[in-house]
Amino acid sequence: MITKRIESPQNPHIKKISQLQEKSRSRKKEGIFVIEGIQEVELALSNNYNILEVLICEEITAFDQLPSSINELSVRFTSINKAVYEKVAYRTSTEGIIAIAESKEHHLTSLGLTSTQPLVLVAEAPEKPGNIGALLRTADAANVDAVIIANPKTDLYNPNIIRSSVGCLFTTNIATGTTEEIITFLKEKNINIYSAILQEALPYQTQDYTSASAIIVGTEHDGLSEAWRNASKQNIIIPMSGAVDSLNVSVAAGILIFEAKRQRGF
Repeated sequence: MITKRIESPQNPHIKKISQLQEKSRSRKKEGIFVIEGIQEVELALSNNYNILEVLICEEITAFDQLPSSINELSVRFTSINKAVYEKVAYRTSTEGIIAIAESKEHHLTSLGLTSTQPLVLVAEAPEKPGNIGALLRTADAANVDAVIIANPKTDLYNPNIIRSSVGCLFTTNIATGTTEEIITFLKEKNINIYSAILQEALPYQTQDYTSASAIIVGTEHDGLSEAWRNASKQNIIIPMSGAVDSLNVSVAAGILIFEAKRQRGF
C-alpha cells in the first residue's frame, strides 16, 4: 500500500537518497544503500537483505504490477513522479522501482565456506566498479564458493557495482580484506593459491584445480603484488597470441574460473 507521496526533487528525503547514490561516505555512515530494478530488489530479498523502503514511479510501473515478493512487503511504499525518479535513479531503465536496504558486513572472518573443496575467486585492488560488477557476474555464473576483494578501492554498494553485476552482488558469498589477511585465511583453510602473474608461471590449463583452490587476479595495469607470487602454490598465465599482453580482469577471471569448473565437471 502506498503510504506517502513525494513530488519535489528538492524534498529532503530525496536529497538524502541522492547522497546515498553519489557518496560512499554517506552509504557507510548510514549503513544503507540504494537498489534499482525489480530483478535486483528480488535478488536482494531472496538473499536476506533487509528492505526498509520502496519508492515507486507509477507512471512507469503500477503498484499492483509489482511481484508479490515486493508489493506484499511490510515496509513504507513511497509514490514518486518522474521528476523525482530521474533525480534519484542512477539509471533510467530500472522500471521505476528504487529500494532502500540495509548494508551487510563482509568481514573475511565471517565468510562461510560450506564445500570441502571450495573454489574461490580473489581480486586484488580492482579500481573500476564496472570490473567488480563483471567479476561478480562471472562468479555467479560459475557458482563459485566465494569472491574475496583484496584492498578494495570502492565500497561494494557503489550503484555501478550493483548495476554491472545485475544484482549478483546479492547472490555471491563475498568478503573483503587486506592481501595479507586473505593469504593467511586461505592458508589456514588449506586452499591452494594460483596467482595469475607472469613471473615463474605455467600455462593455466596445466594445473589441477579439483582440490580446494583460490584463483587470484589483479588489475590489468598493475597486476598482482609480490605477496601473491610468494604465497602461490603455482603462478599461472593465460598464453596470448596477439599484439597485446594483457586481458581485462573480468575476462581473465572468466577464463580461469571456467577452466576450474570444467575440471570439476561443472
